[in-house]
Amino acid sequence: MLDIAVSYNKFKFIGNEFLTWIWYIIENDRSKLIDHQKQPISLEIGNHIVLENRINEDSTEIISIKGDDADLKEGILALKKGAVVIELHLFFKENEHVWKFNIKGESFHITGLKPPETGKVEEKEDIDGAILEKYYLYSKIFGIMDDLFKQFITLRVTPEWEKKEVPKIKSWIL
Repeated sequence: MLDIAVSYNKFKFIGNEFLTWIWYIIENDRSKLIDHQKQPISLEIGNHIVLENRINEDSTEIISIKGDDADLKEGILALKKGAVVIELHLFFKENEHVWKFNIKGESFHITGLKPPETGKVEEKEDIDGAILEKYYLYSKIFGIMDDLFKQFITLRVTPEWEKKEVPKIKSWIL
């Protein structure tokens, strides 16, 4: 059995590939944006992407693209040079509700999660309901990302990944 630190370092690339794949499907193949019930998911790239390019064993280049009007062409150029996405800011929309959050590829940490606004608690009896509503809103994002990761990893371990998906991603980059 692998030591946890060895495993972490050996397989941390999977999360970065996952985020790169998410960017690709958002831009090119929205049919893959589905939950476990095969329902479409509305996911958009936000205003922040961080990419990493390992130049050699001792040198790493970090490319950070920020801003509401930021052009993602720099990110595509970084992908051409061999970079992968290491952090992604996303918007998830469901009806009139919007969630905003960052996800880090290396650890799958979701940070800066801002769920939709909820109503104010006016009565003491409403506190339990408000807590349950907040719990639901937060857990929704974790479920969506779990669904997408399951879809990604299922594809990633098949021969179809190298035969079909990687060439499509490379063609998008070029």
